[in-house]
Amino acid sequence: MFRYLDMEKLIQNIKSFLNLRLLIGVVVGAVAGYAYYYFVGCASGTCAITSNPVNSTLYGVLFGALLFYKKNPEKEKPEAD
Repeated sequence: MFRYLDMEKLIQNIKSFLNLRLLIGVVVGAVAGYAYYYFVGCASGTCAITSNPVNSTLYGVLFGALLFYKKNPEKEKPEAD
């Protein structure tokens, strides 16, 4: 009924979907981090994160990747007796 190549293709599609989701998270985080720098920022230059657009964007990338990344989206829970 199921062929080995079909299952392998399914696994590849799932992996590419997870990678695409992670990429979307990185892009959304980068845009949000730069937007935070641009609109809120730090006028005095003493804020470590928001005074520099590179730092703010990198923190946004980190949080966006963490937000959109799921390691095991449908992990089975063990049944209790």
